[in-house]
Amino acid sequence: MNLELHLISSMATREILGELAARFTAQSHCAVRLESAGGVDVMKRVQAGEVFDLVVLAKNPIDQLITEGKLLAHGRIDLAASGIGVAVQSGAARPPLADSRGVIEALRNASTIGYSTGPSGTYLLQMFRKLGVYEQIESRLVQAPPGVPVASLVAQGKVAIGFQQISEIIGAQGAQLAGPLPEALQFTTIFSAAATSSARQPAATAELLAYLASPAAASIKRQFGMEPVTPVNHEK
Repeated sequence: MNLELHLISSMATREILGELAARFTAQSHCAVRLESAGGVDVMKRVQAGEVFDLVVLAKNPIDQLITEGKLLAHGRIDLAASGIGVAVQSGAARPPLADSRGVIEALRNASTIGYSTGPSGTYLLQMFRKLGVYEQIESRLVQAPPGVPVASLVAQGKVAIGFQQISEIIGAQGAQLAGPLPEALQFTTIFSAAATSSARQPAATAELLAYLASPAAASIKRQFGMEPVTPVNHEK
């Protein structure tokens, strides 16, 4: 095996891509080196010209990088959809989250509340205001640094509950998924993938893109808390 692709992604898709990359490597002639970091940091590195073959981020940043000429529109695909969940420490009682009232109660009762960065973090602050509890909980809010999973803050006892992409909570050591946000409050992020304009192995990169969007990858996405989306080629 003499080919290697360098894939970089935001933290939300790290576990899914790690599993899929391992499976792709096992069945192909090409190894995949996965690197994950905070979405803002990933975007800055791509904009700065750092060399990668494939980038996986939320849909809007991917489209912006295509507009900037850093990623290729040809072959760009939407991979998976992820909702926001609530994390508590392993073994802790799970707050009721069936409706808005349950979420409000959980927020009011929590001594500290962790939330994520990026689009979901922006949405969460808006949601807290919409629920009418922001002023009550503002002093107890803790935003995780870029690249640091909220679930890890929960596991370490730095926050009592945490709000983050479900895929980043599932499988976290020391934390558990209390449940997703109720449908009326849910915020879904679409994660997309595109090859870079500097991809060194374009044919192999296209092969990996096709595999990530294939029906064979669907069960892995669900295993880690994301839903497959119908792949749409956004070639311009």
